[in-house]
Amino acid sequence: MFLAVVFAVVSPASRPAIGPTTAPAGWKLAWSDEFDRDGVPDPSIWQFEKGYIRNKEAQFYTERPENCRVEDGCLVIEARKESIPILGKDEEKTSYTSASIEARGAHAFTFGRVEVRAKIPSGNGTWPAIWTLGEGIRRLGWPDCGEIDIMENVGFEPDKLHGSIHTKAYNHVIHTEKTKVVTVPQMAEAFHIYAVEWTPQKIDLFVDGRRYFTFENEHKTDAQWPFVRSQYLKLNLAIGGAWGGQKGIDDSIFPQKFLVDYVRVYKAR
Repeated sequence: MFLAVVFAVVSPASRPAIGPTTAPAGWKLAWSDEFDRDGVPDPSIWQFEKGYIRNKEAQFYTERPENCRVEDGCLVIEARKESIPILGKDEEKTSYTSASIEARGAHAFTFGRVEVRAKIPSGNGTWPAIWTLGEGIRRLGWPDCGEIDIMENVGFEPDKLHGSIHTKAYNHVIHTEKTKVVTVPQMAEAFHIYAVEWTPQKIDLFVDGRRYFTFENEHKTDAQWPFVRSQYLKLNLAIGGAWGGQKGIDDSIFPQKFLVDYVRVYKAR
């Protein structure tokens, strides 16, 4: 069940980056990407997903600079309407392209704070997300590995910020997910700071410094709380799909850009 809250958010507004990096009280910086060097996203941090991945989404994820690059101090994930061959096969083409990147391996973390300053796209069919998945997904599968949705938005609800937790016991497939939706006026018009704080006791979600959702450890089993193992961060812009495509895709809006000013991951002091 969604709980709706309206936030009169004081927006971080337009582009100038917030810096220098100052750790919030109780946290120290573990790693960050300020996206201050044009070109390919830092390959020592980010890996690309490729192809059609999940949720019946319409886009084909690529690693091309047309879909993902760093420029003017931001990570740019760009969704485009275009017909290109899939995996080099001229007879198989896609209508939409975009990108999804993830920070696996050495940049995964167990407990901590993740802070992402970002400006989302808009229009029917867009579905940007900032989220984490458990590193155990290949062994345990989803949702047993655990998932934390720090920010999701679907373009047909332009001012709605969705934050969710998925586990074996609590997930959308069986209609038990733990989730909350808040209204952020003109959400796509400015940069906002989306954050999660994950401790052994609970997971808190924030927008622009305001906590809007808490998921507490019930101290039962992994089915309720798999969050004892590391998670890794994912950034993507999906088009259409089981949720994002519920009101169709407006082809007149493309290209659309998901801009990320910085990613900062902290650990407890």
